[in-house]
Amino acid sequence: MGKSRKMRRKDFSFAQKRRDKTQGEVPDRPRVCYDDIVKENENFEKYYQVQRICPEGEWEDFMKTLRVSLPAAFRITGFKDQAKALLRIVQGEYFAKIANAEPAEEENDKILLNKRPKCIPWYPDQLAWQLQLTRKDIRRSEAYVRLHNFLISETECGSISRQEVVSMIPPLVLDVKPHHKVLDMCAAPGSKTAQLIELLHAGEGNIPDGFVIANDVDNKRCYMLVHQAKRLSSPCFAITNHDSSVMPNFLFTNKEGKKETLKFDRILCDVPCSGDGTIRKNPDVWEKWNAANGNNLHGIQYRIARRGAEMLAVGGRMVYSTCSFNPLEDEAVMHRLIVETNGAVELVDVSSELPGLVYSKGLSSWIPMSRDMIGYNTFEEVPEKWLTQIRPTMYPPSPENASKFNLDRCIRLLPHHQDTGGFFVAVLQKVSRLPWEASPETKAPTSQGTDPACADQQDGETGNTRSEPARKKRRIHGFREDPFIFFEDDEKVWPDIRDYYGLKDLDPKLLLTRCREGKKKNIYLANAAVRDIVMNNENKIKFINTGVKSFVRCENRAMTCPFRIAQEGLPSLSHYLSKRCLKMLQQDVITLCSYPMPYMSRFSHVLRREVEKLEETGCCILVYKDETHAGEPFSIELVGWKGKASVRAYVPKGERIHYLRLCGADVSKFELNKFKEKEQEDNKLESEDIKMEPEDDSIPVPEDSYPGEEDGDSEMLKVKKENGDNKSEVDSTHTEKELIDSKDLK
Repeated sequence: MGKSRKMRRKDFSFAQKRRDKTQGEVPDRPRVCYDDIVKENENFEKYYQVQRICPEGEWEDFMKTLRVSLPAAFRITGFKDQAKALLRIVQGEYFAKIANAEPAEEENDKILLNKRPKCIPWYPDQLAWQLQLTRKDIRRSEAYVRLHNFLISETECGSISRQEVVSMIPPLVLDVKPHHKVLDMCAAPGSKTAQLIELLHAGEGNIPDGFVIANDVDNKRCYMLVHQAKRLSSPCFAITNHDSSVMPNFLFTNKEGKKETLKFDRILCDVPCSGDGTIRKNPDVWEKWNAANGNNLHGIQYRIARRGAEMLAVGGRMVYSTCSFNPLEDEAVMHRLIVETNGAVELVDVSSELPGLVYSKGLSSWIPMSRDMIGYNTFEEVPEKWLTQIRPTMYPPSPENASKFNLDRCIRLLPHHQDTGGFFVAVLQKVSRLPWEASPETKAPTSQGTDPACADQQDGETGNTRSEPARKKRRIHGFREDPFIFFEDDEKVWPDIRDYYGLKDLDPKLLLTRCREGKKKNIYLANAAVRDIVMNNENKIKFINTGVKSFVRCENRAMTCPFRIAQEGLPSLSHYLSKRCLKMLQQDVITLCSYPMPYMSRFSHVLRREVEKLEETGCCILVYKDETHAGEPFSIELVGWKGKASVRAYVPKGERIHYLRLCGADVSKFELNKFKEKEQEDNKLESEDIKMEPEDDSIPVPEDSYPGEEDGDSEMLKVKKENGDNKSEVDSTHTEKELIDSKDLK
């Protein structure tokens, strides 16, 4: 007979320890302020001097730069036609003024002066900028309040992305085209994923044929990807939650209508790493760093890279990157992958693709070291106690064979070169099928739906192919997701939407909802390739999110169509709209974004004439085309609502500020100054501490306020004070039961 629950042994699992820690049963380590961290680590310096990642003549500059905080940087979203207009603002006097604030009285603020933003030379079209200010400087200095507001509002609407400079390199060298099938294997938090989506939309046309699948093993971090993708309003992405080292093959429908295993054109492997390249923005690395960190991650990094190579199409390109200086996480992984694939993948020289980038070439020799900082030139020298930490695959190639692997084609970014963080990038091209990959004829899925990824597995030592029985269904962790229900030709709500907005060329099968029953609240749009991927793989891969919100249910008696267009879906739908589109002028954009419900008299004669043509109230699209800048025109499209006597815009606050800024309007009334707000709160608290004598003690203050009194004295209370009587006015206005009910509600 089993033991009762009370008699069971105490749970010492990691999950239980984490729960205990959350509940306060396990005392947490004392939190150390970053300013108090001593930026010294003798083992760190010794280890990298042995590895020779930096020339001896540059070592002092290297270490000096590591002890200085990292400057903030951002890039402008390049695929939007408003990018050039925003770039003019960044290059103009307005941005120079807010980024180069006037002197403050405090000495610390004076140090921040004369730090004009500079353009990153190797990023295309001058769209990436470095501020010469740290994140802490921007947040904590009142002189940079306007700059902080600019970065927040433009980031929210997707016009810019705040991202570390070196982190922008992997998507650039991946060379993404609009028709490519792209996989980001370790995508969270999503800055590189957002950049991949931008590159996918860089070509001409409305919706690209390609797509980006962003995957991450952490369920909670997947929702960070949702937030990143939502800013860019792309119908060409999907977010999955899976362990990338054992990611199953995707199926897709080919031109003949048959299902095949999908091979990606581009794959990004930004693998988990020790992160010592981020030491400038994460100073706690100085305290936590040890030589074993890189050794312990080498295995999982290789498995992710190998799985990426398996899922890559022949002729495709894969980028492997880490934010680590450690060659055991960098060159050692690349060397092992090339060796075990028998040269099926090879390193590519991309130095000409980034003119102006200063970097160090990859290493061809390194020395694995144990946690106690002892290096071993050969695997035979490794003591038995370190055999689980140092493996034979971690060693470099012999000097006579080193040139065969072209490890010098790797890119190592050192902080002192261009005032950045540390980073490693390697670009691989698949020149042939891997030795253990099955031929295309044997990859076709069986009628039972066996996953091709489970049918053939490589023996880790010999490289031979072995057959295994089908694996058990993977347990789904995290939140249970709502289903993805795509429209069919006979969808009931589609005819009303199609006829109301004139969407004759839009295929309704590209629309989807997240509910099987009941009224559809939101309708999303995805491109044809994403639709095919989701429908063929949702039973074996956990999809978190896909599509861009395009229609929102709007119950209004005066509107024949029960759905209005969502602002985030408008860029994808505008190409298909043939009805309810109104032209407007720049002054109309300023009016719509400045006032919540402006009357018709505030608008230009152009917009008023356009509105008069719409007999029916309801959702409409307001379009402004700027042609004042020759060769660089841009357009602004707003989702609006035409009422009986007014027109309003359904646009989030962040986008309103963005459009006002593009039109040259004053946005100061939307800017927040947390320093002044704090000062006002402090003054208010001080004034409340001063007790004031009542003017007339004969007029008692009621204990229970009357309805509506919290916003100021009601008219009733004013009359009471004038008459000096409480009860007479109350009795003449409210019954006893109403008073009791109002007190209960309060």
